[in-house]
Amino acid sequence: MDYQKFVDGIITTSCVLSVEKLSDGICGKIRIICGNRAYLDSLKAGHETGNRMYSHELISGSEYENYFDKDRVFEDYCYRCAILKQPIHTVVHPEFFDTWFNIYMLPLESDKEDLGYCLYSIQLSAEQSNGILSNLSRETASDVLNTCIKLRGTNDFVGTVNDVVADIRRICDARHVCLLLVDYASRSCSMLAQAYADTARRIPMNHWGDEEHFNLVVSWSAILAGTSCLIAKNEEDMAPIKEKNPAWYESLHRAQVNSIVLFALKVGGDLLGYIWATNFEVKNTLRIKETLELTTFFLASEISNYQLLNRLHRLSTMDMLTGVLNRNAMNNRIDSIGSEKTEDKHTLGVVFADLNGLKTTNDNDGHQAGDLLLKNAAMVLQNVFIGDEIYRAGGDEFLVLVPDITREDLQKKIERVRKDSASYGNVSFAIGYSFKEDQRDILDGLHEADEIMYADKNEFYLKHPELKSRK
Repeated sequence: MDYQKFVDGIITTSCVLSVEKLSDGICGKIRIICGNRAYLDSLKAGHETGNRMYSHELISGSEYENYFDKDRVFEDYCYRCAILKQPIHTVVHPEFFDTWFNIYMLPLESDKEDLGYCLYSIQLSAEQSNGILSNLSRETASDVLNTCIKLRGTNDFVGTVNDVVADIRRICDARHVCLLLVDYASRSCSMLAQAYADTARRIPMNHWGDEEHFNLVVSWSAILAGTSCLIAKNEEDMAPIKEKNPAWYESLHRAQVNSIVLFALKVGGDLLGYIWATNFEVKNTLRIKETLELTTFFLASEISNYQLLNRLHRLSTMDMLTGVLNRNAMNNRIDSIGSEKTEDKHTLGVVFADLNGLKTTNDNDGHQAGDLLLKNAAMVLQNVFIGDEIYRAGGDEFLVLVPDITREDLQKKIERVRKDSASYGNVSFAIGYSFKEDQRDILDGLHEADEIMYADKNEFYLKHPELKSRK
């Protein structure tokens, strides 16, 4: 068969590949036999735009690695198509390209049992369009659209992502699927969602928050090396991991991972995290890869929007100096509690803590010292009222709301505030508190706590008349 004449008759960027079948049945060398004009131009364009480590001229019979990075997924596709005679269609988004690759592979004739041929054809798309989605298999398109619908229509983002991850585990027939977020600022990772098979051994995931495991996760980008994903179906596929990243390989071995598919979650070149599935059904590798390629694209976009909204929410509700909630958040919370329609009654502790001596510190030592005093004051409250709602009501005044607490426990916390303040230099609070059996009586509680706080402050000034000019 005249492969050059055949490929020249194809308009889309195309080449013909040969694939060796070794004696043990595994994939051998993959070579580029010939390419059409569009394919030759693509090699030259890649060379001219900076990819100069690879050849820009096609020499018939050259190994594909002379032209782009070694890619186990690509090799698997070539073997399936050329040797197993399976037509393949998939959509990929390589890490270093702002382009989607719509890929078609067709098996070609061969008169040799240990050598197969296939057509490799690429259609480029600047956007992941509905047109590309429509070319996917019915099952894959359905899975991807189901994910999009779930993510777009949710008011519980984290819960919905867990549902999506559970769907991915079902599609992959995997033992475990995990979605891990990466935070470069804090040098830590956090598990957003995961799903286990019913019979799988649960592995604690809290260890991903330390720096050692952060460094391990960061090293995964070298394993991907510009490809869209990593797929290791067996021990042979694990060999590059063992060679390039022995620490990760050992962790996989300890977790009894026999196969893994790993995708990076990226938006605009920024790494958000990773999603992976372990011990998946390898006979469905193509469908798994195809589904995750697109699903992770939409997941990354929604996660990025979710994180942005969270940052905006924190900026609008947090006091930037002290790190506690601000007055705007306090007013909204008070209105919310006071207008609750539920018949359920919950106790509520209301605490006003007014910082003594802030004006004197500002006058004598400067505003920088005053800011430090406010930060220390907030730290005292945060260490005592762990998990409770702490607000900077304004200036030197803090409000703490403590739901579902007994009067005795509230008093113990207040005594601890007075005691712990001594450990933070000149931190001193005038404190007033109120205990309510019904949280909806919050306005009465605020009034009572405020009166007691001012009485406590007057007592403080009687003991320290030199500071009375503060008010």
